[in-house]
Amino acid sequence: MVNREEGPVPSWQVFYDNIWLLLILGIVLPTLVYTVWGLIEVMMVPPLPVAP
Repeated sequence: MVNREEGPVPSWQVFYDNIWLLLILGIVLPTLVYTVWGLIEVMMVPPLPVAP
């Protein structure tokens, strides 16, 4: 994408100008991080001792 007055537009600016992409990343990224973190925490819980 080229702006004739100011030269080429940096790729990071195109990324930050896309509000829908930022919204999706703001929802998906924390969801994935906390889901993986929760699964790791569940797997690290020690098993209950078996009663005789």
